[in-house]
Amino acid sequence: MLEKEIHTFEKTVIAGVITQDQTEEKLNEYLDELEFLTYTAGGEVVKRFSQRMEKPNPKTFLGTGKIDEIHHYIKEYDVKTIIFDDELSPAQQKNLNKILDCKVLDRTNLILDIFAQRAETSYARTQVELAQCQYLLPRLSGMWTHLERQRGGIGMRGPGETEIETDRRIVRDRIALLKDKIKTIDRQMGVQRSNRGALVRVALVGYTNVGKSTLMNVISKSEVFVENKLFATLDTTVRKVVIKNLPFLLSDTVGFIRKLPTQLVESFKSTLDEVREADLLLHVVDISHPDFEDHIASVNQILQDIGSNDKPTLMVFNKIDAFKPQVIDEDDLVTEKTSRHYTLEEWKHTWMSNVGEKNALFISAVNKENMEEFREKVYEAVREIHISRFPYNNFLYPDYKDNLSQDEE
Repeated sequence: MLEKEIHTFEKTVIAGVITQDQTEEKLNEYLDELEFLTYTAGGEVVKRFSQRMEKPNPKTFLGTGKIDEIHHYIKEYDVKTIIFDDELSPAQQKNLNKILDCKVLDRTNLILDIFAQRAETSYARTQVELAQCQYLLPRLSGMWTHLERQRGGIGMRGPGETEIETDRRIVRDRIALLKDKIKTIDRQMGVQRSNRGALVRVALVGYTNVGKSTLMNVISKSEVFVENKLFATLDTTVRKVVIKNLPFLLSDTVGFIRKLPTQLVESFKSTLDEVREADLLLHVVDISHPDFEDHIASVNQILQDIGSNDKPTLMVFNKIDAFKPQVIDEDDLVTEKTSRHYTLEEWKHTWMSNVGEKNALFISAVNKENMEEFREKVYEAVREIHISRFPYNNFLYPDYKDNLSQDEE
């Protein structure tokens, strides 16, 4: 008889600041995302704290009054963890640990923890460990206070290496070792990519949790792991796909996120080689998310960082089945209409029309809505790239509609 599995969530509070650059509305969006990240990592958010400041306090991130308020709440409700929405400096983390007497994390630390949970292959684990070591190095003194004191007594006087210096050296050596290991695996993966021949390469890119893996499963009839959590996919999966008689390679890549830690961008650049070497990008967007325009901007920024922003791209607006615009009541004369109130048809006539009729797709991967149109546009885009590479293969792959009529005959 199977025993019932009981999931226990860690009680957590989250905190952020409202500044000139970050409005209250924007902070609430970030805290919503941080709460989802916390849930993905195995935590339950019981309270949110925010404070309006010109800039974060260099010593404790938030003001002393707000820190006292958080401290009282943590003691009263026996909360074990606090997570800050922005990256804390080593000094801030050290000071907060002393004052709050609980586990103090920031957004970067949380994302690294989720990546560590999700890493399945040796390659992914190596990349995550490298990012963790790079994050940990400047924070060693704040994490173990006993390492700051040099031992005294007989035989311990004079010049020597303190414990903290020893630990820093160990971490630096580990970083160098991991970098060498990643270079070796990169060479192996480079050989694998070169062995795939001259097939057209298509990469799914997009924000985390937009449905890339679901779409991958629908197109390639594979069984890539899918879950309604952030960063469900960490390892790149490549599958051969055939639409009509046209073969190409489709890769499912790691999702992006706002405020992505620089350590992760650096250590995962090799994973993103699949994106760099792709001939066509399918930029998947969760159109049902209220901040999907911000998500597009974040993905475009990371694509620019890795030098892949000029590739041919199809914009795939997924989850149209879950799209629900906000509605203004007929007798409401106060509420001003914003983009949050646009219907799907109205969205299609905004900037989305500028990407070109051939380059914008509206689908639902779960309900398989508009999948025939999706296959047609992907087929035509891949065919165009293939014919430019092999001009004499033109007759092998007719237009999609011609191909369709041949199938019917």
